[in-house]
Amino acid sequence: MWLTEKFGLRVPVVGAPMAGVSGGELTAAISAAGGLGMLGAGSAASADWIRTEGAIAAADGKPYGIGLMAWSVADHAEHLEAVLELRPALVSLSFGDYAPYVGTLQQAGIVVATQAGTVADARAAVAAGVDVIVARGAEAGGHGRNAVGTLPLLQAILDLTDLPVLAGGGISGPRGLAAVLAAGAVGGWIGTALLTCVEAQTKEPARRRIIEADETDTVYGTVFDAASRAGWPDEFGGRALRNAYFDHWQGHEEDLKSDDTAHAEYVDGTRTADPARASIYAGQGVGALTGQPTAAEVLTGFATYRDYLRTALNGGSR
Repeated sequence: MWLTEKFGLRVPVVGAPMAGVSGGELTAAISAAGGLGMLGAGSAASADWIRTEGAIAAADGKPYGIGLMAWSVADHAEHLEAVLELRPALVSLSFGDYAPYVGTLQQAGIVVATQAGTVADARAAVAAGVDVIVARGAEAGGHGRNAVGTLPLLQAILDLTDLPVLAGGGISGPRGLAAVLAAGAVGGWIGTALLTCVEAQTKEPARRRIIEADETDTVYGTVFDAASRAGWPDEFGGRALRNAYFDHWQGHEEDLKSDDTAHAEYVDGTRTADPARASIYAGQGVGALTGQPTAAEVLTGFATYRDYLRTALNGGSR
């Protein structure tokens, strides 16, 4: 399998880069457990933060990756410079015009991935010369498109290209991983399942809300982006846990963008991780989370995907 052979992994899992969640400690823990951890460098991160957390991720010598947003890199060239200094095994560049950076990263010996939410996105990725495509379905937490579910998107992208394709969105455990591998994906792009890991940077109030949530508790939209003023393009909304702030402002995003009081309320809610006001990004697999495991325990669970594949091949008998 391309993913496990390319990076020497024991489990075909890439930890999705999640800003505010996947710092150096979680990234290193995923890689140590046999997957490929990824640092989530948000637009508010400094180049020094990337270097510091990247050093933590790299300390054990295991391959790891870093995720950047193309729209942010356009304004923060220092983010890309820090990544090139670190030279991780994999860099994900998504959401915006990433094409200008693909060659530079590849020349540094870095494998380049991008997330695609539609077949058109995947065609653009092929044209840009990326090494691997992430088929990111609408079920996924965090930012991306809300256009197509994971399985139909994955199948369409696999039919489109011979490039390696990872699958992300709604893969909450080994059954889901087995399903996308059986379809032809080279691995799972896993985010939500890692949100409450002990090594994650997720704040305690958010952890409690995530554990309480079920699969119907997520919403998709641009409310939190309008409130944050971080600069996210409107075409990429986010999937997060529904809360009172979202419900109040849904449908009034343009007004929210210029409401200083509402912005301050959101900022304070984010600082305190208040579940009623903060954006707690999570996918539809959130209902599977029941505690605060280690990353190694999560990866051990995903490693049992082979049992489900064997059962399927044996006509349902173990």
